[in-house]
Amino acid sequence: MRTLSLDLRERILASYDRKDGSRDEIALRFKISLGMVKKLLQQRRRTGDIAPRHSYSGRKALILPAHRDQMRTLLRRKPDMTLHKMRSALGLACTLPAIHYALQKIGLTYKKRHFGPANRAVRTSRGLAGSGGASRAGGIRRG
Repeated sequence: MRTLSLDLRERILASYDRKDGSRDEIALRFKISLGMVKKLLQQRRRTGDIAPRHSYSGRKALILPAHRDQMRTLLRRKPDMTLHKMRSALGLACTLPAIHYALQKIGLTYKKRHFGPANRAVRTSRGLAGSGGASRAGGIRRG
């Protein structure tokens, strides 16, 4: 559905103000819905403006820039804070993925390794060699 032009909005409201008919008749004459006529009248009554309000549509953000600043501060103090604890500290009523996406937007990532020295006693990656005897030439059958 396309947005009604400002000119059409003005003509609809002028017709209503002149009492050229009921709201139903005006909707039929201008080929719009009765709901649109009601919305235009309500918008004019509430705001005094009849222009389209695209910037006010949609869901409002729960995590504001002030919350993002608080996230940075919290993570500076305690870098291994969980998303659940962060949500509680901020006092937000949002999902954990919402906090994750907000952290991503800030440019912060989740480290999968705890803070502390790496384990030097046990190898943490397999490296280039395979496991078992498959790396030896005698272990491979050709035929």
